[in-house]
Amino acid sequence: MQSLDTPRAKTTALILLAMAQFMIVVDVSIVNVALPTIGTELQFAQDDLSWVVNAYALVFGGFLLLGGRLADLLGRRRLFIGGLILFTLASLAGGLATSDIQLIVARAFQGLGAALVSPAALSIVTTTFAEGAERNKALGVWGAVAGAGGAAGVLLGGVLTDGLGWEWVLWVNVPIGLAAAFLAPRLLPESRDEADHRSFDVPGAVTVTAGLALLVYAIVDAERAGWTSAQTLVGIGGALALITAFLVIERRARKPLLPMSTFRLRTLRGANVVGLLVGMSLFSMFYFISLYMQQVLGFDALEAGLAYLPLAIVIIVSAGLASQVVTRIGFKPTLIAGLLLVTAGLLWFTQISEGGSYTADVLGPSLLAAAGLGFSFVPVTIAAVTGTRPDQAGLASGLINTSQQVGGALGVAILASVATSVSGGIDPRGRLDPAQLGQLTDGFQVAFLVGAGFAILGAIAAALMISSRDSRETVEAAQRGEAPAVAIG
Repeated sequence: MQSLDTPRAKTTALILLAMAQFMIVVDVSIVNVALPTIGTELQFAQDDLSWVVNAYALVFGGFLLLGGRLADLLGRRRLFIGGLILFTLASLAGGLATSDIQLIVARAFQGLGAALVSPAALSIVTTTFAEGAERNKALGVWGAVAGAGGAAGVLLGGVLTDGLGWEWVLWVNVPIGLAAAFLAPRLLPESRDEADHRSFDVPGAVTVTAGLALLVYAIVDAERAGWTSAQTLVGIGGALALITAFLVIERRARKPLLPMSTFRLRTLRGANVVGLLVGMSLFSMFYFISLYMQQVLGFDALEAGLAYLPLAIVIIVSAGLASQVVTRIGFKPTLIAGLLLVTAGLLWFTQISEGGSYTADVLGPSLLAAAGLGFSFVPVTIAAVTGTRPDQAGLASGLINTSQQVGGALGVAILASVATSVSGGIDPRGRLDPAQLGQLTDGFQVAFLVGAGFAILGAIAAALMISSRDSRETVEAAQRGEAPAVAIG
């Protein structure tokens, strides 16, 4: 069994885990720049294009809790490898898709593979690095990867779509996934919760995923069907019923997917609320920046991808700085500052215009939001795993990933519907006159404004729901080189 008892072994393992997580996060956004091309070649309806993003994010988010639980019980390395293989095969199938349905199904299976890989990888990080300065540095790397993955995905998507074709935004995962699966047994130790019973809450995972998928579908389709139509109201009602059924299942299950006692940890509870709002604001930012650059500014896929390079660099730098700042002042003030920067960036984006330019309308606000993203992802991840026991590592890791991914899917669905409502449902794939470009831009402006609202709500939630004492004790423990005792309640 591989042992991580030296700094070099730990660093090598972290590189492998971060590489896999980078691939997982990249796939949330790598299709964004390729969406116009995919829509044309596979004959997507404009309203259905967001499902190329949402099918992945929803299944990813819905099954993360089960993935985390399976990692704790069956073995974290085993789930990591199995998830990589599934993700790789789904990526291959997605690139071979010849219809919109085939691509959406492949993206859903990619999401399932990601739901096994991501919590297993993060829980290995959590159990390998001691709570305090050592873990903060490791999670700083993790946060840089998670944050930069969104921007890098759009950059890679542009380069691959322009140079090789949209299929390669999926096929690029195949060699990376196979290499990571090959190296994992050689570089990672196996670990599991030996004391627990092997009980899998599959009904809970399926119920919550179905409920979230139905909720997002109802929101996406509401502009076409009408917000007060029977279809929309029944869809939302059915989604709420499924989510309620999930909560009932969790209360009655012998080994629930999400034990309600987990939420006695105040900081964990608050971090997941904030994670949901971070996802709602930031995922949609990448989605609408990509559409604005291509549909209004006239960028091709390669130009749009390269336009994200400054943003990716700032995310990496800010995430590295954030891990150091957390050790000095705590995760709570760092997180609040990050969300305020994100809010400012999104408010700046509301000033875009149909006659704008990349330098004047995109570069400045994207750099500001990127700095905020780095200062948000790192502390919210640290907060979400603070004070958890080793046997809870998979669950806590799955829970914060779930919050961010589900928030991202809901954010894209809500904001896409808002933008479509304001723009009058213009199909941007055709040749648009100046008046139509103005309407399209108006829709994007309102979407950015709503996204800024989600970000400021996240800052307020961080201030009110995350424990200042936990944040201070983490700083003190990091300075002493100890793990803090975190209060429950």
